Amino acid sequence: MKKKLLGLMVLSTLVVMGCNNGNDQQTQVSAQNLAINVAKDDVKNQIQLPNFVSLVKQVGNTVVNVTAEIPSQNNAVQLDPFADLFGKFGQAIPTPKPQNQIKRSMGSGFIISKDGYILTNSHVVDGAKKITVKTTDKQELEAKLIGNDPKTDIALLKVNANNLPVAKIGDPDKLEVGEWVAAIGAPFGFTNTVTQGIVSAKGRNLPDDSYVPFIQTDVPINPGNSGGPLFNLNGAVVGINSQIYSRSGGYMGISFSIPIDIAMNIAEQLKKFGKAAHGQLGVQVQAVTDGLAKSFGLKSVTGALVAQVIPGSAADKVGVKTGDIILKVDGKDVADSMSLPLMIGSKAPNTEVKLDIYRDHKNITLMAKLKDGQSAVNGNSSSDNDKNLNNADVLKLDKFGITISNLDADDKKQLKITSGVAITATNGVAEMAGLMTGDVILSVNNQSVNNVKMVKELLGNTTTAALLILRNNQQMFVTISVN
Repeated sequence: MKKKLLGLMVLSTLVVMGCNNGNDQQTQVSAQNLAINVAKDDVKNQIQLPNFVSLVKQVGNTVVNVTAEIPSQNNAVQLDPFADLFGKFGQAIPTPKPQNQIKRSMGSGFIISKDGYILTNSHVVDGAKKITVKTTDKQELEAKLIGNDPKTDIALLKVNANNLPVAKIGDPDKLEVGEWVAAIGAPFGFTNTVTQGIVSAKGRNLPDDSYVPFIQTDVPINPGNSGGPLFNLNGAVVGINSQIYSRSGGYMGISFSIPIDIAMNIAEQLKKFGKAAHGQLGVQVQAVTDGLAKSFGLKSVTGALVAQVIPGSAADKVGVKTGDIILKVDGKDVADSMSLPLMIGSKAPNTEVKLDIYRDHKNITLMAKLKDGQSAVNGNSSSDNDKNLNNADVLKLDKFGITISNLDADDKKQLKITSGVAITATNGVAEMAGLMTGDVILSVNNQSVNNVKMVKELLGNTTTAALLILRNNQQMFVTISVN
């Protein structure tokens, strides 16, 4: 900036020297004003990096280190300690040494109440015989495990203390992608370590973690950070650091945090009941594709398409139907099929939820009271839908590339269905759509079918249709189109 300003001042001097009229002074003033304005624009366009000093001073004392002693019985055969040294030259002789060992798990946590309630990760303290919490003023306090919830990876601890500093709880919904955040914890045992970064994404669904819409950041997180807080620039906790994506075991630029609102909801349940329960709506859903959206007359590709309603479930009791598209839960948009389990599972059983549903080109609202998520999904024990199919009344629909057959009463009883026709052969369009021999067509464009004649009539002159099929005890919609 100094070079640019100097250059402009030299330019203004040259202009003055080259003029021999009464406007010399005015020209010099204009050039100087130009230089000042450019300098101001440069300052304005610079990215202002945040200063975390005041944040750490303000909230650092709410963060604690958590050490869990986990007993483990080691009955495995132990190799000679020098086996690795001599492995290339001879075979090590195993010596059985059963041992009772104590494994120490180290993590982080933060204080959420003055009387000693602390949040951390479930995986930090799971199975622990003894838990010790160390504060920033070097106090070592024995902690009691109030409860933990592996499904959300949340654990609630309690220490016998009073007037503890308490972390301020923030609102993850107001968190924006690109916003600066900071983590405080004990990576690799290095206590009170501060790292910073930005929010990379929100609502990440990870494998086997369908109950948590993770906050993704590029904040350096390593073993020992687990259970520690993720702060926004206002010093409020917006998440709990839980997982990293890594091929080496260390930080590789992608970290995941549990939104604090979900964590506090689970903590409240753990405090009251010692365990957490997750609400269940009782539907199986699938993604709304562009083809399915057009088939149902939906203007945008959004929501979760109900492929099956579990009998006796919360959804069944309030009249949710197969083919419904759930657009909102309690006024919040259901962006896709993966979002619905997150939204429902984060709520407690017996919670009443408002469902905005798209059905038959109309929007309807239903109120459902969630059940306990531990209840099992009913299903058919048979996995071969193509067994004992009735080959009478076979109809070939060349336009769509399928051959269909009626089902008799025994077929339907075995498959535990009351209607439907079997697909006995596929080619062309049907194969491209993903239909398979042995699939059972339950409905066409949300209308149940009980024989091949009904399928033919419903398909009629249409070129695109949404078929609800049964395959290996699972219901799903498939779009079939001759275009």
